[in-house]
Amino acid sequence: MGFFYFMQNKEIINHIVNWLKTYSDKSATNGFVIGISGGIDSAVTSTLCALTGKKVMVLNLPIRQHKFEFDRSAEHINWLKENFKNVEADTVELTDVFKGFERDLPENIQDFLTMANVRSRIRMITLYAFASHHKLLVAGTGNKIEDFGVGFFTKYGDGGVDISPIADLTKTEVYALAKELNVIDSIQNARPTDGLFADGRTDEDQIGASYPELEWAMDYVNNGKDHTLNDREKEVIGIYLSRHNANKHKMEAIPVCNIPKSLKE
Repeated sequence: MGFFYFMQNKEIINHIVNWLKTYSDKSATNGFVIGISGGIDSAVTSTLCALTGKKVMVLNLPIRQHKFEFDRSAEHINWLKENFKNVEADTVELTDVFKGFERDLPENIQDFLTMANVRSRIRMITLYAFASHHKLLVAGTGNKIEDFGVGFFTKYGDGGVDISPIADLTKTEVYALAKELNVIDSIQNARPTDGLFADGRTDEDQIGASYPELEWAMDYVNNGKDHTLNDREKEVIGIYLSRHNANKHKMEAIPVCNIPKSLKE
């Protein structure tokens, strides 16, 4: 299982950086704000934004965060500040805000996934507070597999953004850019996780397949392959399709009920 390809990494970086700068200029905004998770996607996104030379605010937004996740985020933020004079940073401890939801929401609706999504939406609100005050764009950190393959994001949480710089890149391609950008080793070597669960589970733990497997499945479903699938490949295709179909509502435009003109006359 798997496929190999080569990218023009430097050219792709320049393309994204120019796209970001042009979009910000046209929207008359001052730059970008990004939530830093300690993962590869936010590290690459924030570095690309920093390369524009425009104002960049990076936020560490812990909610009962594991120390290693918080420290990895802080390490990346420090690396950005050392390398880019246009980067500013802040830490907003959001655990008490989350506790308020735990206190005030009915206990019977506080299931595991619901409260994980609440965490993500609290962070989205915080990012937009900074964006509004500083006249910045919220830069999304979703990659192609998450945003258009399996829908692995929270609707109106980490999916609530103004622009998506890396959403046309697979996870493997994001790692290739991270290497080109010299992102710190601790992030390049970390297992991907969304940081929304107290038990520290990884993305692969949640999904049941690795990102390279999901990339293969997305390619197979979209383009087809002329070979007999083995048992693991069949399982991965099933995981991919199950996630994709269940999360289509995240990946498609919000349905609008169009009223026939005859009913308005």
